[in-house]
This record gives sequence, C-alpha cells and structure tokens, in this order.
Amino acid sequence: MPFLLGLIALGAAAYFWAQRARAAGQAAQDLAGMAQDVLSAARRFGFRRRMNVHPVDSLDDMNLVIAGAGLSFLELGGLPSSETQEALIRSLQSRLGMAHDQAKEALILGRWLMNECGGPDAAVTRFVRRSAKMNFTGAFEPLMNVLRDVAAATDTPMTSRQTDALEDVKRAFRL
Repeated sequence: MPFLLGLIALGAAAYFWAQRARAAGQAAQDLAGMAQDVLSAARRFGFRRRMNVHPVDSLDDMNLVIAGAGLSFLELGGLPSSETQEALIRSLQSRLGMAHDQAKEALILGRWLMNECGGPDAAVTRFVRRSAKMNFTGAFEPLMNVLRDVAAATDTPMTSRQTDALEDVKRAFRL
C-alpha cells in the first residue's frame, strides 16, 4: 500500500513539474514573439536607435511620437481596457490618417519606448518634448486631439497624473 501511494505521489509530482516546464516554455515563446513584434514594428517605421541617444529622442516620425504620447497618457489613468485601447487606435486612424495595422504597430513600438523611459510619467514628458522639438507649430493640434480622445474614451474623470501630463504639454509648447 505505501508503495502504491509513493508511485501515485511520484506520478503527480512528475506531472506537476512537466506542466510547469511546458508553461515556462510557452512564456519564453511569448516573450520572443513580443520582441519580434517590436522589431518588426521598428523596421516598418524605419526606427534606428542611435548611440548615446535615448530611443524617444531618435524618433523622426511625428505620428509615432503622438501614438506613444497617447498610449502613455492612457496608461497614466490606470490599466487600460481593450475598449480604451481600441478608442486610441480609432483616434490615431481618424486624427493622423493611419491605417488600423499601422496604428497597432505604432502602439506596440510606443509601449516599448514607454518602458524604455521607465514608465508612463517619464514617457509622456519625453514624447511631448520630442514632438515640440520636431515640429513646434504643427504638432500641438494633433497631439491634443489624440489626448482628448483618450480622455473621452475612459468613463472615469482624468487622474491627477493625467492633468500633470497636460501641464507638461503646455510647458513644452510654451502655452
């Protein structure tokens, strides 16, 4: 009897560790897939990382800067839902004339850039400063339209972090 219980316990332990190994393998594949998505999006947008320059400061595409700022602004309000992310994609499509797939890829690259900044707070500031440096007069209106659309997509009022981000926009554009 103890021998049979030992075999059952050994089988259960082997099954448990096999499932954990399978889950770890799947997680590694998912991470590799996400990294490949970021690399593919970067290639499609022509993003090249420069030495000794922050990745956000390397951006040359205004649409990508605005998409990253919109995503970071959305993240300042908390964990975004799939509906608010779709609202951001629709806003990028209507305000910037991006295709749906292009907008999704811009958000993939924008999320990576936001993580490179150390979070949404620092990312909003960097994206806004970059947009102000790239095109002082023509960047403000599309940026604010996307940020307004993001704020309107959420059912909750703007958080204090989001209002601080809007103050950063005013400072960067000297308003």
